Amino acid sequence: MSDVLERLGAALAEHYAIERQVGAGGMATVYLARDLKHDRAVALKVLRPELAAVLGIERFLSEIRVTAHLQHPHILPLFDSGQAGGLIYYVMPHVEGESLRQRLEREKQLPIDEALRLAGGVASALDYAHRHGVIHRDIKPENILFQDGQAVVADFGIALALSAAGGSRLTETGLSLGTPQYMSPEQATGDRLIDARSDIYSLASVLYEMLAGEPPHTGPTVQSVIVKVLTDRPRPLRQLRESVPRHVEAAVLKALAKVPADRFQTAAEFVDALARPGWAVATPGHLCRLAGRDVAPWAVAGVATGLALWAWLRPRPEPLARPVARFTLALPLSAPLAEAGPTVALSPDGSRIVYVSSGATGNQLFSRKLDQLEPEPLAGTQNARTPFFSPDGRWVAYFSSGKLYKLPLGGGQATTVANVSGLGFGATWGSTDTIVFRSDGGLMVVPAAGGEPRLLLKSDTSRGESYAFPHYLPDGKALLLQIRSQGVDRLGALTLATGKLKRFEQTGSNPRYVSSGHVVLATRTGQLLAVPFDPSRLEITGSGVPVADGVVVGPGGAARMGMSRDGAFAYVSGPVVQSELVMVDRSGRARLLPAEPQGYGAPRISPDGRRIAVEVDEPDLVSADVWVYDIARHTRTRLTFDQSGRRPIWTPDGRRIVYSRGPFSQADLYWIPADGSGPAEPLLVAPDDQWAGDVTPDGRTLLFRAGGGGPVRSIYTLSLQGPRTPQLFLANQFENHSPSLSPDGHWVAYVSNELGRPDVYVRPFPGPGGRWQVSLDGGTEPLWAPNGRELFYRNGTKMMVAAIALHPTFTVGARRELFDGNYVSDPVHRSYDVTRDGRGFVLVRSPKPPADFVVVLNRFDQLREQEHRGAAPAR
Repeated sequence: MSDVLERLGAALAEHYAIERQVGAGGMATVYLARDLKHDRAVALKVLRPELAAVLGIERFLSEIRVTAHLQHPHILPLFDSGQAGGLIYYVMPHVEGESLRQRLEREKQLPIDEALRLAGGVASALDYAHRHGVIHRDIKPENILFQDGQAVVADFGIALALSAAGGSRLTETGLSLGTPQYMSPEQATGDRLIDARSDIYSLASVLYEMLAGEPPHTGPTVQSVIVKVLTDRPRPLRQLRESVPRHVEAAVLKALAKVPADRFQTAAEFVDALARPGWAVATPGHLCRLAGRDVAPWAVAGVATGLALWAWLRPRPEPLARPVARFTLALPLSAPLAEAGPTVALSPDGSRIVYVSSGATGNQLFSRKLDQLEPEPLAGTQNARTPFFSPDGRWVAYFSSGKLYKLPLGGGQATTVANVSGLGFGATWGSTDTIVFRSDGGLMVVPAAGGEPRLLLKSDTSRGESYAFPHYLPDGKALLLQIRSQGVDRLGALTLATGKLKRFEQTGSNPRYVSSGHVVLATRTGQLLAVPFDPSRLEITGSGVPVADGVVVGPGGAARMGMSRDGAFAYVSGPVVQSELVMVDRSGRARLLPAEPQGYGAPRISPDGRRIAVEVDEPDLVSADVWVYDIARHTRTRLTFDQSGRRPIWTPDGRRIVYSRGPFSQADLYWIPADGSGPAEPLLVAPDDQWAGDVTPDGRTLLFRAGGGGPVRSIYTLSLQGPRTPQLFLANQFENHSPSLSPDGHWVAYVSNELGRPDVYVRPFPGPGGRWQVSLDGGTEPLWAPNGRELFYRNGTKMMVAAIALHPTFTVGARRELFDGNYVSDPVHRSYDVTRDGRGFVLVRSPKPPADFVVVLNRFDQLREQEHRGAAPAR
């Protein structure tokens, strides 16, 4: 049973018995349930959790109740609505008959008389609802059901309630209300002023499909359909089916007019036109009917001549900007977006998205053209991060395992460009065929053909500045970049010929220049700002204007978005959703700890089992500190105050907590009294990043990993009682990290990618000796059970356990899945802990925001036109 179904069933057990899932759509999952009070079958619909996350629950329920008064024979009524287990649900009658979609899939076209009868029933429902002030907003075959041979409309008012409750936040998340093939042009462009004429357009689209066998506008992708909705005229029905009466064709085409004022103004008018053969309208291919008489050919010719003359003599207006189009590209569950770092790139011409996907075997690049239905994996890109395109869009470059690679998208093998160090927070490929990327010490430059990187701009420690996210300007003579100082990101510009760095007061990260003459910057609150910019003088020429909201921005200012040369952009959207601490038993049953939702990470249970040390991220996703949670008292105590404390672990006596402090790429090791009685003290300050893994049972030695960027991660030891000089424990050409010591201190489990994917291995500590592979098909985050006879690890979303025998020799026994759950994970650092009795786990649960792409077209055309006219720009 899924987590959602289990939560829902428990919360509604007194009112509904949930039997099974019967459907799922873009907004809700549908369950067949029994209304226990009235002993009747009902359809219980649950909004997608990410939708519920951005809605005000009470506001939504208030809005949906407005539709409960609708009583009409062709409207499926609303029985109930509410919230349960953090989920929003609503209840409608269960209809035994099929939907119009199922009928069309089977028959494709319907008899003309029946199609008109069904359309008449739906129009009757719409006319009634419109007169009561309710617009449906999502008329489509899936929402038209057959009950005793009659058409009934489902989900009346649901889209309206979502829009009213969510407001602009729905647009920010990229969640679309409506279905592209049946969506009116004003709905497709995100117009907030939707009225009855939009529903009439949608009904005409459905009738068109019932008669022709296909909607008026089709295409392989959402984008292509929306473009046709906005720009193309549908083919006349009689070209597809000659038996369609002329007046029906004319009425449908009028209802499909691009401009609402050109359509029927009421659903009743539409039905009347469908029923009257003498209804007058001009349609392609035949003469008008005026007062029942044919118009003479000479009159038509005269009108045509007059129109042609007017077209020649009329004043020429300036061309209007193409309409803004926003739509989502869904990602399959088999190729989800990775959660950390720069993960999205859009080709210079805006036709292709390349993104980093995370799975059980690690990260890999996937490519999706906007006219493709599914993304495709890019072979040989395991462990990839930070993808970016060549100027011509024929290559994609990326970082992996301490190297910079480039891959031809037309086919072929990836080739090495250079060895690199650092997390690769930003890279750019310029018109001069050179690549600039961020490394630990600053910005480096290397020929795209390959070579030795050289330092281009060194981090300025005297000013406390670091540099990231370089971006070539079109002429290749200067770079935009992000300057971080004292935790604030600002815009910078570097002239390559002179090395002069120009600093701006304009805040924001991830700068990108687009051909409209704007620099686009991401803010920590998730906005994209378009700032007018002169690339020849390297000057800001105006104030920034928001062009998108709700963009996911991660630590370091890494916005999850890609930008094309002309300003088409794609981004991942989502609300700021706080996580929660949960205790989970070995069967997967979860119990929420009564701790205030925060940005939790890397929980660790104290040796006495009474407290949990945990990293708490601030809302800006840059600052973090270590807190201690008392399990029995349900209280929290802040332990560090330097706003850069992460990934704590306990010493075996429970008296101290070891943690990392500083930026991700330069984190140092510190420890602090667990009761806060003294200040933090440095354990190891070094140029590279260091992250604590485990402490030996005697408390004398710390295991940690270093080298987050390159060439590869390695495992070291550090004495906690003698001279604090790090000693290398495990280093080779592969990634090695996440060390976990057995309870007796004689064995260390760790993760290595020597097979081309992350797997869990064990070797003797402190060595020497061999090694044993524990996971068979990928594994991360190893942890020994307190009894030393089991080893836990993660495989994707699964919690796995392997039986271990240490005597007489080390042996790996059976491996099995304990549970599968959507809990926070970290591929290079353990994100959970086990209770002292080995029977449960503490994990972090975070309601995941939408991870689909929101694609926006023509926004900068609109912005340029507004600036030219002096109008106030709209978002």
